[in-house]
Amino acid sequence: MVRVRFAPSPTGYLHIGSARTFIFNWLFARHHGGAMILRIDDTDVERNTEESLASIFEGLRWLDLGWDEEYRQSERFHLYREAAQALLDKGVAYRDFTPADAKASADEGDNRGGWLCHPEMRALSREESDRRAAAGEPFVLRFRVPREPERTVTFRDLVYGEQSKSTADIEDFALLRSSGAPTYHHASCVDDADMRISHIIRGQDHLTNTFKHVLLFEALGAPVPEFAHLPLLIAPDGAKLSKRRHGPVVSVLTYRDAGFLPHAYVNFLCLLGWNPKDDREKMSREELIEAFSLEGVNRSNAVVNFTEDDPIDPKALWLNSQHIYSLPVERLAELLEPVWRNAGYEVTREKALRVTPLIQERIKTLNDAVSVADFFFLRELAPYDPAELIPQKGDAAMALRALEKALAVLPDGDFTHAAIEERLRAAASEIGLKAGQMFQPIRVAVCGRRNAPPLFETLEVVGRETCLERIARAIELLNRKS
Repeated sequence: MVRVRFAPSPTGYLHIGSARTFIFNWLFARHHGGAMILRIDDTDVERNTEESLASIFEGLRWLDLGWDEEYRQSERFHLYREAAQALLDKGVAYRDFTPADAKASADEGDNRGGWLCHPEMRALSREESDRRAAAGEPFVLRFRVPREPERTVTFRDLVYGEQSKSTADIEDFALLRSSGAPTYHHASCVDDADMRISHIIRGQDHLTNTFKHVLLFEALGAPVPEFAHLPLLIAPDGAKLSKRRHGPVVSVLTYRDAGFLPHAYVNFLCLLGWNPKDDREKMSREELIEAFSLEGVNRSNAVVNFTEDDPIDPKALWLNSQHIYSLPVERLAELLEPVWRNAGYEVTREKALRVTPLIQERIKTLNDAVSVADFFFLRELAPYDPAELIPQKGDAAMALRALEKALAVLPDGDFTHAAIEERLRAAASEIGLKAGQMFQPIRVAVCGRRNAPPLFETLEVVGRETCLERIARAIELLNRKS
C-alpha cells in the first residue's frame, strides 16, 4: 500500500515550496488509493514555536485537501531512544565524547576535505564507552558509516534517476544530540520505518541526505522506501525562495489573503515542476488526481514570477480567474458575502446572488469584488470626475440631454432589465442620440465609472430609487461644471 508523509518543522509559516511538497504527496496518495500522513517534525525545541505550528495548520487547512493520519515527533521520543539503543547494541552506532570545541578545531584544521569522523572515538571499546557515559560525560551518538572496506551507496530516485556516493565521502552523522534529543536524520528514518512509509517525496535539497538515510534504514532492518526529490522553487533571478530574503512572497497565506480560491492555488502549485503530459492548465481536483504521476515531475527548478511591487505570480492570478469563472453562481456568492461584509457593505444572500453573475467574469480574485461591485452596495458613490459623464465625440450638453431623458422615463413602469432597455433605447431614439451616447452618461452616473457590468442588469440590481438619485446627482454635477 502506498503511504506517504509530509513532515514540516514548525519554525515559521507554511512556505509555498512546502505546500507544493504536501500537494504532490497528497495527489500521489490519492492517485494510488493510499494514505497521506501529516507528521510534525518538532524535535528542535529551541526553534519550534506554537505560533508557527498554528500558522502551518492554518495554511494546510486553507488548501482544503486533508490527511489521513497525524503525528508529532515530540510525542515519540521513546521510539527514537529505543532505536538509538538498538543501533548502539548492534555496533552500527557509537558514542562520540569529543568536546564541541575540539570538533570545531578539527573542522578548521588539517582535515580541509571535511570532517568525517574521530577515529579514536570509533575505536573506543564498548566497555570504555559505557563507563564514560555512566560517569555523566556528555556525548553525541553517531552512526558508524562503513569505512574499511568502504562501499558505494546507491538508490534510484524516481525523478533524478540513479544516485551513488562512496561511504568515504559520508561523515559519521549524529543520531542523538548531547541533550539526548534525536537529530533530523534519526527521527525521520525511525518514523518512516515505523509508519511504513512507501515513498518519500520531498525537495531536491534533501537529495544528498538520502545516502545517509539509506544506510540508516538498512541498519534499522527496515525496507528502504522509494525516493522522489522535487525541483526547487526559485525567484526570477534564480535565487532559491527563502522566507528571510523574499518574505511574504513565499507564504501560502499571502495568496489566501489576496483572495485566491484554495483549489486554484493548488492547481497553480501543481504546475510548478510538474505537467500532465498534455496542454491542460486549468484542472479540477479530480483531474489532478487522475493525471498525477512522478514521471511528470521535471528535473529543472521552477520559477515563481513576482516583482518587488507585486508578490503574486501572474500565472496564479490567471488560473484563479479561470476557476472563479467556472464556479456555480451560488457557490461564488457564498464566498463573496464575507468579503463584502468585511469591506463594510450591507449584503444579503439575495443581493449577493443578484450581483455575483454581473461581476463574475470581471474579477480575478475574491478581493477584486470589493472595488468592482462597490456601487451595488454604497449609498453614495465615491467622487468621480464629471468629465467622465461626457460621451466620446460628445459634449456636456449631450450628456445632460441623455441624463435628463433617463430621469424622465425611468420612474414609471417595470424596473426589470428588459423593460429598462426598451425604455432607454426608445428614449435615445426620441432625442436623436446613438445608444452609446445615451448609455455612457447613465453608466457613469449610476456606477461612478465607464467600465462596469451590463448596464440594464446593473440598473435593475441597483434599484430604481438609487438609480434616480444618482442620475439627478450627475445632472447637478454637470450643471455646476458648466
